[in-house]
Amino acid sequence: MKHHNSGLSFIVLGMNDEEAPQFSADLQALIAQHRIFSGGRRHRELVAALLPEDALWIDITVPLEDVYAQYRQHDAPVVVFASGDPLFFGFTTTLMREFPGRVERTVPSFSSLQMLAHALRLPYHDMYVVSLTGRPWHEFDRALIERRAKVGVLTDKKHTPSVIAQHMLDYGYEGYTMHIGVLLGGERQETYSLPLEEVPGRDFAHPNCLILEHKAPTQYAAPLGLKELDFFPLNGRVNMITKMPIRLVSLSLLELEQRRCLWDVGFCTGSVSIEAKLRYPHLHVQSFEIRPEGDELMQTNSRRFHAPGIDYLIGDFLQQDLERLPRPEAAFIGGHGGHLQEFVERLTALMGERGVLVFNSVSTETLDNFRAAVASVGWHISYETLLAVDQHNPITILQAKPGQG
Repeated sequence: MKHHNSGLSFIVLGMNDEEAPQFSADLQALIAQHRIFSGGRRHRELVAALLPEDALWIDITVPLEDVYAQYRQHDAPVVVFASGDPLFFGFTTTLMREFPGRVERTVPSFSSLQMLAHALRLPYHDMYVVSLTGRPWHEFDRALIERRAKVGVLTDKKHTPSVIAQHMLDYGYEGYTMHIGVLLGGERQETYSLPLEEVPGRDFAHPNCLILEHKAPTQYAAPLGLKELDFFPLNGRVNMITKMPIRLVSLSLLELEQRRCLWDVGFCTGSVSIEAKLRYPHLHVQSFEIRPEGDELMQTNSRRFHAPGIDYLIGDFLQQDLERLPRPEAAFIGGHGGHLQEFVERLTALMGERGVLVFNSVSTETLDNFRAAVASVGWHISYETLLAVDQHNPITILQAKPGQG
């Protein structure tokens, strides 16, 4: 339970990375009137001369829980120094979440992306912004799949311009110029504008940020129906790939436009995962395959179809530690190795009341087994259709949902 002292509040002052930060006279007076201050160690160095003699400083370091505990020891306002615009992927958002209603005032400085845009004289009202500062690739990958023409990216020491450029090239996202801003807002500021292909392997001083600009942007249109012959198959067995018509009906029944996380169990070549990710870039896709060949198949095919951001695990699904993974809201069973009952039990237990499960049955035996498994967990078959493609055996596509129907 979080306890807030009645007098605890926060004033957040944005600042840049200049050696002698310039604050207005009223902000300097505000600083002089307070005693408790907080910020990164770099901020403390920059503002030390402005603080009153009896100032108490709380370093913002990880784990943040320790910082919050120090804040709660006080019954007075805390002046927090933050980089750039504190409401733009900034620390104010974190404070508002941890201390609701306690942020009294925020004062913005220019964000690093604003400064880079002005250094380039590049209008940025149409820029899509993504943060990779301590965050995963998901939103960045979404911007790529959606073919955003101008993307502002906040970086960190792990997601460097070089690493980001290589990630883009690995998945075939070419034709971009990468504008890189280094140590923006001071005398040491540097900017670079390079073709994406020239960035991997180059080092840039930190902190930095970047703007990706496509030379010839195109209107994004998600593909509808990836041809199975375009996939790199399992051991040359093209018939192991879910046929396009079957895949499209299955994806429709997964109702992914309403959901945030899909599990593809038994992904084989990755066709269902890849088409789902391209069609619904907001989606978190978690895939599973027991065969070790799945590693090469997913890497090859996701790059072939420009589909970054698919997380996958190789090994027995029933032996995986599923609790640490994002919970599925939809699941597709593409292979079960004779353990259909156990798969249905685990997946339905994880999905809960809003879940949806889709399965393609190739035989009467598996059809009966799936129906029985669904009934045993208190779910029902909500849709069923028989579909035949060319000379292949007819396949029953089934959708299951919670409840008795």
